[in-house]
Amino acid sequence: MPAHQFITKGMSDRHYSRKIPEPALRRLPWYLSYVKLLKSQGESIVSSTQIAKKIDVSASQIAKDLSYVDINGKTRVGYDVDELILVLETFLGFTRSHKAVVFGVGSLGAALLSDSGLEQYGLKIIAGFDVKRSIVNKEVHRIPVFHSDEFFERNREMNAEIGVLTVPPGAAQEVSEYMIRGGIKGIWNFTPFRIRVPAGVVLQNTSLYAHLAVMFNRLNA
Repeated sequence: MPAHQFITKGMSDRHYSRKIPEPALRRLPWYLSYVKLLKSQGESIVSSTQIAKKIDVSASQIAKDLSYVDINGKTRVGYDVDELILVLETFLGFTRSHKAVVFGVGSLGAALLSDSGLEQYGLKIIAGFDVKRSIVNKEVHRIPVFHSDEFFERNREMNAEIGVLTVPPGAAQEVSEYMIRGGIKGIWNFTPFRIRVPAGVVLQNTSLYAHLAVMFNRLNA
């Protein structure tokens, strides 16, 4: 089973597991979202069983997943809601701001530039890059859009570490390599093209079309 490494900064009194299976890692934000909902409703304690009933994951699996973040619930009581939120947000990297740029400011790229909610999860988009004259040197949701040719120079000042890729599929590989040469360490790829990156560069593929295909297939089953 693939494992991801996490080195948590801050909260030095805690000892986090450095390796977590990817399926478990993907479930942690589900738990966080539900626990935040409980907090907004005035709840102060939550149990694995309570979470399990709402998100369709077994209580034993939830307890195992939470063991990676080293938080201990009270027997027959549960987890302190505030503590669980803090521990999960810190472990997932949501409390640390990661500077990002968007390459390809079409409809999807512009939507991401306009999504202020990403910042509360640690992703701060600071600029967009494109080659279309109609969008270059303008702003989207108060975020500047520059010509792609300016990226190297701009990023020497911005120090963005994440590149969000929303260009046409045919340009995806070339643009990803360009971003990496300009200092990008992680790529969030929204294109349907399976780009390749060198060792040391983090790649996360999020193909909307692939998810649509799965949904359509299940609807027609």
